[in-house]
Amino acid sequence: MTSIEKLKFLKEDQVRSLANEFGTPLFVYSEKEIEQKCDEALAFPNAFGLQVRYAMKANPNSNILQIMKKKGILIDASSEHEVVRALHFGFKPESIMLTSQEFPKAFAELIGKGVKFNACSLRQLEAFGKTFPGKSVSIRFNPGLGSGHTKKTDVGGVTSSFGIWHEKLPEVKAIVEKYKIIVEKVHTHIGSGSDPEVWKAVAKYTLEYAEAFPTVTVVSLGGGYKVGRMEDEKSTDLQKIGAPVKPQFEEFAAKHGRKLILEIEPGTYLVALCGALLTTVDDLVDTGPKGFRFMKLDAGMDSNTRPSLYGARHPLITVKKDGGDPKSNQEYVVVGHCCESGDVFTQKEGGEPVTRLMGEAEVGDHVVMEAVGAYCAGMSTKNYNSFPETAEVLLRTNGEAKLIRKKEPVLEIFRNEIRVVE
Repeated sequence: MTSIEKLKFLKEDQVRSLANEFGTPLFVYSEKEIEQKCDEALAFPNAFGLQVRYAMKANPNSNILQIMKKKGILIDASSEHEVVRALHFGFKPESIMLTSQEFPKAFAELIGKGVKFNACSLRQLEAFGKTFPGKSVSIRFNPGLGSGHTKKTDVGGVTSSFGIWHEKLPEVKAIVEKYKIIVEKVHTHIGSGSDPEVWKAVAKYTLEYAEAFPTVTVVSLGGGYKVGRMEDEKSTDLQKIGAPVKPQFEEFAAKHGRKLILEIEPGTYLVALCGALLTTVDDLVDTGPKGFRFMKLDAGMDSNTRPSLYGARHPLITVKKDGGDPKSNQEYVVVGHCCESGDVFTQKEGGEPVTRLMGEAEVGDHVVMEAVGAYCAGMSTKNYNSFPETAEVLLRTNGEAKLIRKKEPVLEIFRNEIRVVE
C-alpha cells in the first residue's frame, strides 16, 4: 500500500470480499472496536461514580444500540423519535434521557413512562413544571464557553442556542420554586473540540450550578470528545481530560457534603473510528493541465454529509480490485455520485475543492472512507437523487459479517408515498 492514509480495522482482502458479497457503497462497523471504545469511556476518571450515556444520534442502528446496552451504557436521545426507537429496542425508560431542541409532542406520555427529561430552555422547564410538579428533572445550561473545530460543531457560548443561558439562573430558580421541581442533574455540553482547558473551566461552572440546587446528585459534562480521523489529527485522551476534573468533584464534596456522580455522553468517540464506508471508483475525469483530476465514487453526500457540512476530512484509501499495490500516488479531488456541486469529499469548509494524495486508482478499484461510524449513516438521506440508503454490515468479533441494514430496491423506497390524483 503506497497511499498516505491506512486502513484502520479492515484488511485489503476483507474489503474486496465484503464488496463482492454485499456490493458498494457499504458501511462496515467493527463490533470489537466499538466494545473497546465503550470500555475506554467506562474507565473515565471519576471521584464518586460514573454514568456513561451514548448520544445515539451519532449512529442509531439497533445493532449498535444493543452493544451499548450490553455494556451498561445509557442513552441520550435528541428527539422523541429517538426515545421511541430506544424503547423499542429494549432500553428501560429510566435509562433514557431526552435532550431535545424541539419540545416533544408526546412529552407527557414519554416522561410519564419514566423517561428522564433534560430541560433545554425556560419554556421547556416551565412546561415540565406545569405537567409534572414536584417531579425530578435535569437542566441544561449554556455556560458561555464552547469548543469546536468549526462554529458548526461548537455548542456553547453566545453563538449557540443550546441550553439555558447561564445568566438566567435566577429565572430558572424561580420556575423550580414555583412548581417545587426537584433538580436532580445539571448538564452542560460545549461542542466537539474538547479543549482540555475549556472543558476544565466548564466543569467548574457546572459544579457552581450544582451548588445552586441542593437536590442535584448528578453532574453531566456532556461529550464531544475530539476524534482524530486523519493521521495528522489526535484523539482526545479521556484519562488526560478527566484527570483534572476528578479533584474538582472531591473539593465539592469536602465543601458541600455531596458526593456527585459524574456523567458523560459521548457519541462520536464511541463509534466514529469503528466504521468504514466501502466504495467503488466509478469514473476518473480531469479539467486539463491547469485544472484538477477528479475521482468519482459510487457514494456521495447521501451517505456522508460531513465534508459538505463541515469541510470534514476522512481518510481515503485506495484498494486495488484485483490485489496488489497502486503503481504510484496521485492527487485527486474526490467527489460523490450526487448531481450536486457540493458533493465533494475533499473540500475546505465553505466548499473550495482540495486535492488528496492517494494511491493511483482505476475504474472498478475500491476506495475505503474511514472513520464514518458517527454522523454518517445516521445523517444520510434517501431522497436526494432518489438513491437508496447505503447498506450496513456489522463485522462480529468472530469475523462473521452480518448484514444489519439492507439496501432497499429503489421502487420499495416510494411505496408509502401518497399520490394526489386530480
